[in-house]
Amino acid sequence: MKIVGVGCGPGLLTEEAVLALAGARRVYGSRRAIELARHALPRSCEVHEIREFSSLDLPGDAVLLSTGDPMLAGLGDRGGEVVPGISSLQLAFARLRLPLVKAAVVDGHGRDPGTAIAETVEEVRRGKIAFVLPDPAFPVEQLAQALRRRGGSCPEGPRSPPHDPGSVSRGPSPPGQEGPLRASSSLRDPGSCSIALCEDLGYPGERIERGTPERPPVVRSRLFSLVIGEF
Repeated sequence: MKIVGVGCGPGLLTEEAVLALAGARRVYGSRRAIELARHALPRSCEVHEIREFSSLDLPGDAVLLSTGDPMLAGLGDRGGEVVPGISSLQLAFARLRLPLVKAAVVDGHGRDPGTAIAETVEEVRRGKIAFVLPDPAFPVEQLAQALRRRGGSCPEGPRSPPHDPGSVSRGPSPPGQEGPLRASSSLRDPGSCSIALCEDLGYPGERIERGTPERPPVVRSRLFSLVIGEF
């Protein structure tokens, strides 16, 4: 079986995905995934829409379509060869011009929102940029309240410690460690972060709205993700 990432929007199929679909005999996926890949499917292949993924039993030659990338809260854990796709994480960070190395993914699908909110706040405190994959009913206002409550509870970032006249000089820094000493805590203030709401990424109606914990963006679509941090 192959699990093929079809991207998070139209026109985002990779060349590897197109080649994998060209030889497909039986294709399975959600309605959205099938629509994203339909133009690359052979006319002779069987296409099966799936609405419930919890008890899948697919034949060995099946091609299973996964929206975005199969390994980002997708279907990559089903076994078989995984063909990566362009994820909403990649597209959101590209649109906002943010480095992926600072990303921390919080999966809110099918989970208690309170748990996902707590994880998001903690990642922001650590200086990461949280990327939240929520359910359609995810309470953005509740997340904003949690960020406001934690506001001012920690330093805004790494700072040089104040000069202590009685401190002992440590001499030159070892090679590769030059620069001023830093405070041991580098936690950020969640209350001062930005919140970017990314809706319908990759589609013609794509919308990105930026806000703050004091004035959070308002969700208008069922297909959205959140980017939270200092940016």
